[in-house]
Amino acid sequence: MTDIRVLVVEDEPLLAEAHCAYTERVPGFVVVGVAHTARAAMAALRGGGDVDLVLLDFRLPDLHGLDVCRALRAAGSDVDVLAVTSARDLAVVRTAVSLGVTHYLLKPFTFAAFRDKLERYADYRAQALADGEVAAQHEVDQMFATLRGTAGHSLPKGLDAQTLDRVRVALADRTDPQVGLSATEVSAATGISRVTARRYLEYLVTVDRAARSPRYGTPGRPEVEYRPR
Repeated sequence: MTDIRVLVVEDEPLLAEAHCAYTERVPGFVVVGVAHTARAAMAALRGGGDVDLVLLDFRLPDLHGLDVCRALRAAGSDVDVLAVTSARDLAVVRTAVSLGVTHYLLKPFTFAAFRDKLERYADYRAQALADGEVAAQHEVDQMFATLRGTAGHSLPKGLDAQTLDRVRVALADRTDPQVGLSATEVSAATGISRVTARRYLEYLVTVDRAARSPRYGTPGRPEVEYRPR
């Protein structure tokens, strides 16, 4: 599959730059444009052939992001939208859902949370763009679960989301993308103990968010290293 083309719509230049940098760090995504106003975003999206996903701030200087969504749908555009916003009003959230917003990411957020949204979207998109038709209800359910995340998904006892984010960021930020990190190295990068780091890494393996492999070339038994999926 070709890279997913992303338009970043954010009125704050520094935040727009940060969102671009985050996007480019996620494999399979490429930024094809940046807009600081609703008007510029609509101009960039006119025609709809060059953008697959819009990272849309709702609080734009010339028009609310929801109005941008309305205009897109009224124009017949089916481009996907990921809201990246500080708007916490439930009425805004409900309207966003009704307008087909794919994901809703509240500012401020970690890179791990951002990456998770994009990876889920990429998985969903790969399923949605496949040829043919679904064979049964469970395949439709799987598509929605991939996109939204399973509602009952909770961490095992003793694990917390904040530490999990730190571990995922450590894996994503490793110096050499061809080499994974051991539990000892994740421990050093995050400040948690090696035993705790291993628990979180093994959890990521069980939920298919990381891969485990032996590292050879060290004395004694091969060390285990981990890479993000």
